[in-house]
Amino acid sequence: MFKIQYDLGRCALSLLMTAIVAGQPALASSEYPADTAAPSAARLVPASDVSAPITLTRAWHLAEASNPALREVRARLAAADGELADARGLLWNNPEIAIERGRRRVPVPGPGDDRQSEWLVGVTQTLEIGGQQGFRRDAAEQERQALNERVATMQAQVRANVSRQFFRVVALQNRASVEAELVRVIGDAAAAAGKRFDAGEDTLLDRNLAEVELGRANNQRALVDEQLIQARAELAESIQWMADVLPEVQGDLPSAAPLPYSLDTLLTSAAGLPRLRALESQENAARSRLGLERAATTPDVTIGLFSGRDGPDGARENVTGVSISLPLPLFRRNATGIGKASSDLTLAQIERQAAHRDVRAAVLSLWQRLDNQTRRVSRLDQTVVRSLQENQRLSLSAYRAGEISLTQLLLAIRQVLDTRREVLDAATEMVLTRIDLEQASGWIAPQ
Repeated sequence: MFKIQYDLGRCALSLLMTAIVAGQPALASSEYPADTAAPSAARLVPASDVSAPITLTRAWHLAEASNPALREVRARLAAADGELADARGLLWNNPEIAIERGRRRVPVPGPGDDRQSEWLVGVTQTLEIGGQQGFRRDAAEQERQALNERVATMQAQVRANVSRQFFRVVALQNRASVEAELVRVIGDAAAAAGKRFDAGEDTLLDRNLAEVELGRANNQRALVDEQLIQARAELAESIQWMADVLPEVQGDLPSAAPLPYSLDTLLTSAAGLPRLRALESQENAARSRLGLERAATTPDVTIGLFSGRDGPDGARENVTGVSISLPLPLFRRNATGIGKASSDLTLAQIERQAAHRDVRAAVLSLWQRLDNQTRRVSRLDQTVVRSLQENQRLSLSAYRAGEISLTQLLLAIRQVLDTRREVLDAATEMVLTRIDLEQASGWIAPQ
């Protein structure tokens, strides 16, 4: 009887330690997973594809095609195109045509009155003579360019957000696998402890401890499952997945291999961020708006041409003339418009200068964080995992020799699993920091 229970305990231990060490989630290459079969243009998810796991590249395509924030920014392009088309017109003001026709009744001796028909046709055109057209055109072009850069910024932001959500799901899926394996192994150990207790080989404390550990493991697995559901729901919202199905993802966490860029490369890339180019275009547009408001103090000239016919039938007069009108800027000099445009330019300059400083500081800070996390993940991967393998051999030998009890074995199991969680959490933090760094610097991997 003792040999049967001893073999059951030894089998449970072997399964336990093999699953713990061999189940350590492997880290992928340093690059993000690629989808070689990604579609050339993203589209809404068909019902037939909801069951297939999605890759990061496919998630990017889906988000770029259907993300509400990105679509909202793109929708503003039509308004900017319309403003630019108006600004590029030959003249800002449209010509005006006036037509007058009248009948005059003139009393004459004799029966009846003399009726005379008169008409007048004129055309007027208001001309800007202060250079307003050039300022207006430059402002519209800069606003259109700024909007293009904002679309690129939003696209990069959407990709970064989807990447974060994607790798959170990957990490939680790995964590769920770890917790499920832990429940299975501790369940086997608890069953073996129960049989050994029935045989009088273990104490009631040992059996109760095994049952408590099994309950804790089930509770931890349920908690991770809840977190995984939440993470998948957030990813589904970003890529506009079908509402009644949560997406499954396919991929691994990038490893702590050497990065394909240096700090100088990232700082150079950060200097040309679409966000900074957008702020520069906004500043140029504000400067052109200020020039436009100042040019508006120069009065517009209105030139008119007219032709008409007047007088009685026997002495008709054909009248042709030119009119010129010019308002006198005596009381209002557009001080309100100039002041507002000047304030907008100052605010745009402050925002651009602050953004340049903040971008550089963010890149430097994230680079230091990533370097520290990379070394921490490498240290855990190279030393702690090897120690786990050593612990497997020592624990198995000690339990077979009767040197440790089931209580000590369960404590060793908990230590090993806690270490695996630390390794997985550190790898997840490293990946999220890398995503933040590449977004902050605008770095794009070469194709």
